Amino acid sequence: MKALIEQNVSKVRTILRRGLYGPQALAFLPAAALTAFWTGGEAFLIFTALGAPFLYLLTSRAPDQETDDGRRNATSDVIGKAEAEALAQQALDRAQAANLATACIIVDIDGLDEAAQLSGESTVEALRDLSLSRLINILRRDDKVLRIGERRFLILLGPSLRMELEPLLQLASRLQGAVEEPASVENAMRYLSASVGFCGSPRLNRAATGKELLEATNVALAEAVANGPSAIRAWSEHMRMAHTEQKSLKAEVDRALDNGQIQPWFQPQICTSTGRISGVEALARWIHPTRGIVPPAQFLRVLEDAGRMERLSEVILQHSLTALRSWDAAGLDVPRVSVNFSDPELRAPRLVERIQWELDRFGLTPQRLGIEVLETVIAGSPEGIVARNIVELSKLGCHIDLDDFGTGHASITSLRRFKVHRLKIDRSFVTRVERDEEQHRMLAAVLGMADRLGLETLAEGVESVGEHALLAQLGCDHVQGFGIARPMPADQMVDWGNQHASRIAEAQNLGRSSG
Repeated sequence: MKALIEQNVSKVRTILRRGLYGPQALAFLPAAALTAFWTGGEAFLIFTALGAPFLYLLTSRAPDQETDDGRRNATSDVIGKAEAEALAQQALDRAQAANLATACIIVDIDGLDEAAQLSGESTVEALRDLSLSRLINILRRDDKVLRIGERRFLILLGPSLRMELEPLLQLASRLQGAVEEPASVENAMRYLSASVGFCGSPRLNRAATGKELLEATNVALAEAVANGPSAIRAWSEHMRMAHTEQKSLKAEVDRALDNGQIQPWFQPQICTSTGRISGVEALARWIHPTRGIVPPAQFLRVLEDAGRMERLSEVILQHSLTALRSWDAAGLDVPRVSVNFSDPELRAPRLVERIQWELDRFGLTPQRLGIEVLETVIAGSPEGIVARNIVELSKLGCHIDLDDFGTGHASITSLRRFKVHRLKIDRSFVTRVERDEEQHRMLAAVLGMADRLGLETLAEGVESVGEHALLAQLGCDHVQGFGIARPMPADQMVDWGNQHASRIAEAQNLGRSSG
């Protein structure tokens, strides 16, 4: 009898260790009790009734199964690329073996760097752990959550029938919402944002590997991050083609910078008081020998990914100063050329020296060069090398234009600290200004503030005669946009400038004759 009991106990323990835990194990208790009565009588029935719960407690904490914190399929340790690809391959193999589907999701969390600067690494670790816990709570037992970087989590979904676009999009949205829910950490509220990229295995061919699944998800995430914050993107064949084209352009970018394929086109800026050209903005254009004009949004991302933004600024500056010299020689009066400088470019330690050297080389005064800085750069860089470079360039005599004003929350104190000369009012303030009364009042308030601070103003994106006239009436100093002129190569500026001067002269003669 004793041997029979030990044998049955061993069998029950084996069954439980093979995966029947918690509520699942209790489902077998009635059948076990009935079997015990048939084989061992009342005594064995009593033993089973009392012993099964005890065995349940012993085995439900088996080391290879889920623990109380719910992290059986999660880890806070960072895994490498090779391990991530191997796990993605396992997910594909399991899904294919069951004739089902899987999916890969990557969540990129934004805001951890700011938390580290404000409160230190302990806060960041707490936010990572909290984000991991929140992701786990959204997912099923069969899904895996793993850290693949300082700010990224990889999610591999267990086999399922529902891996179409809509269910995955809903899940991605729920995951994003969980991460972005405000969190109280170390007695302070923290706010994170999350970009999400995902790819379901049905979108790939059946022979696709785990590496290809992971690559597709990374492509989707890159698209989400580029359109962020808080964007969600699903991988598609079109996205793959665009990514392939981006890689191709990246391989060509150095040659394009060196042989003159990438150069500035110039968009005129007009004084609203006199109608004359008050300057031009240099806008980078890539004239590809086979693709034609590559869209700026596309190739600027390529340059940024390749770490070539500083080289771009050198090329644009040299071409712009060359253009100024050529216009001077042709008798075209262009007082200033404005060049855009991004945050990475403004971090160059020897930026001021380089610009001074270039101006001396072309025999031009610093007043002929405008430095355009995004408002977001000034708002996010109150101190450090960026601030010093901008202030030193202003002291040198270059004009500082604050680009896209109204979108970056720069303070009035920042305008003074950075020696800003002119505000470039974002297009969003100009659109429909002649038809929208609220827009009208907002623009008037911005222009009034600039006037009281002694700052010049330039409105971007002017596309109609009505907008131009109203801006002049409200006191905006300069205007720029398609309604005045589209960007053009340097050699077309002379003809355009002469034609524009003729139109101004005709308008002035018409005004005198009608008076």
